[in-house]
Amino acid sequence: MSYHKPVLLDESIDGLNINSQGIYVDVTFGGGGHSKSILKRLNDKGHLIGFDRDSDAKRNIPDDPRFTFIHGNFRYLYKFLRLNNIDKVDGILADLGVSSFQFDTAERGFSYRFEADLDMRMSQENELDATSILNTYSEKELWYMFSDYGEIKNSRSLAKSIIEYRANQEIKASSDFIKMLGPMIRGSKVKYLSQVYQALRIEVNDEINALKDFLLDAHKVLKKGGRLSVISYHSLEDRLVKNFFKVGNFEGKMIQDDFGNIERIFKPINRKVILANEQELEENSRARSAKLRVAEKL
Repeated sequence: MSYHKPVLLDESIDGLNINSQGIYVDVTFGGGGHSKSILKRLNDKGHLIGFDRDSDAKRNIPDDPRFTFIHGNFRYLYKFLRLNNIDKVDGILADLGVSSFQFDTAERGFSYRFEADLDMRMSQENELDATSILNTYSEKELWYMFSDYGEIKNSRSLAKSIIEYRANQEIKASSDFIKMLGPMIRGSKVKYLSQVYQALRIEVNDEINALKDFLLDAHKVLKKGGRLSVISYHSLEDRLVKNFFKVGNFEGKMIQDDFGNIERIFKPINRKVILANEQELEENSRARSAKLRVAEKL
């Protein structure tokens, strides 16, 4: 299995300020790159829990007594930790989005670069896939999805075009879908297709709601002074993380107590978002859109 080098590896791990005897969680285990780096900083009393909902990730589990793998969605972080008799942890890392392995595996249907059925499920156990969405969602549902999750300007006409197209034939293969999208493309073809595929992927995997659930659970299970390190890849994710770290809610609303003090639950560690340096950008194209934010629980 080919997994690329983890994005912002040193910066995200350094942000955790690791205690060698602590308990840490990598909620997006994937190829295990971030986990391996965390394990190097733990002694024999430390422990790492790795989460992943993709069964393929199981092949990368390290043979290490200090590591526990949980096959599950990170949105249920609190529940799964309790099931494993873990109450509080010292730090949590999340590398959001789709792994390079998933993007590069044609049959998973995440990329418009390959001919494949439109799947896009991060977990093959999920029933809903991209094909189902394109062939069953109403025009209004499609419009909202492409507008909210893809930020596509002509999302309304795109939704109408899909409804008209599927009246004559099922939308299933990526080649048919891309051909149908042709007349709808505005500006850069690559950018437009990326936005369309992003919207579908987010809807298939309920990524925005899962991220919200995860962030709330992360605050619940972190010790006071514990760190949360999150790498995001598009503005929808980054905005949620930024607001939650800054004011404790997803809307970015400042909540004040009776004395006018802002009620905070986290202290952002980095004032500005951390981006990949020039060297990493040259070595890893996935790093172009990566944004890292780190916060400490108050």
